[in-house]
Amino acid sequence: MKFSLGFSPCPNDTFIFNALVNGKLDTGDLSFEYILEDVETLNKMALQEKLDITKISFGTLARIIPSYRVLNAGGALGMGVGPLLVSVNPITLDQVDTLTIALPGVNTTAHMLFSMAFPEAKNKTFMVFSDIEDAVLTGKVDMGVIIHENRFTYAEKGLTKILDLGEHWEKQTGNPIPLGGIVMNRRFEYGLMKKVDALIRKSLELAQQEYPRLSSFVQYHAQEMNEQVMRQHIDLYVNEYSLGLGKKGKAAVWQLLEIASQFTPEPVSGAFEVFV
Repeated sequence: MKFSLGFSPCPNDTFIFNALVNGKLDTGDLSFEYILEDVETLNKMALQEKLDITKISFGTLARIIPSYRVLNAGGALGMGVGPLLVSVNPITLDQVDTLTIALPGVNTTAHMLFSMAFPEAKNKTFMVFSDIEDAVLTGKVDMGVIIHENRFTYAEKGLTKILDLGEHWEKQTGNPIPLGGIVMNRRFEYGLMKKVDALIRKSLELAQQEYPRLSSFVQYHAQEMNEQVMRQHIDLYVNEYSLGLGKKGKAAVWQLLEIASQFTPEPVSGAFEVFV
C-alpha cells in the first residue's frame, strides 16, 4: 500500500523522515510517496484532504480533526521552542495592537499563539515564514513573527525581540509548546495508523543513532544553512516529544485544540477521538 506523505524541508522534518522515505528502513508492504512543502502549504493541503499523512501546525488541528487523527511520533513540541515577535526598533507590548505584523500563515500555530497574546491586533499580513525577516527589515511591516532557523539568526541581522510567544504560552499553561505534529486520514483503519506511527518512530531512532552526522537528505534540503545551524535546528525541535507525545504532550495539544476551536465556525474539540 502506498501513502502520500507531506512534511517540510526543514532539518527537523528531513532528519525524522529520512530513513522512512529513502529506503533505510524495512516498511514491509507499505511505501511512502513524499512531498516537501512549507508548513502553511501543508496546512492548506490538509484542509482539502489532499494527503494521507502530513505534518501540520497544531493551530490547524481544530479545522481538520473531522478528517485526521494525530500520530504520536514525528511532532515538534517542547519548552523554549516557540515563535518570536521581532522588530527593527524597540516596540512596547501596548503598541503591538496598533502596528502592522507579518505572520507565517493564518493556519499556523504561530498565528494562534500570537492571537492568544494579542487578541486585539488586527493589522496582520500573512506570508511564507522565510520572507518575514526581510519584510520587517525593509519596513514593509512593523513587526514579524519568526519561526524555525530564524530564531538563531535574527539578532545578528539587526532585529530586536519584542516577545517570546512560546514563553508566554508556557507561563499561561505550564505545558510544552505544541508547534506541529503528524496526522493521518481517518479513512485508514486504526491498526494501520499504529503501524505507520511505529515506522515514523523507528525512522527517527535510526537518525538519532547516526547523529551528529547529517545525512545528505537533510543537507540538500537546507542548502542555505551551515551545518551548525542545521544541528541547532534539530537539537531544538527534535526531542522526547518527537519520539512520542506522551501524557504531557497530549495535554498540550489538547489545550491548544480547545483554544483553536474558539476560532472555528463550530467548536469540535470534544467531538472526535484525537490521538492514535
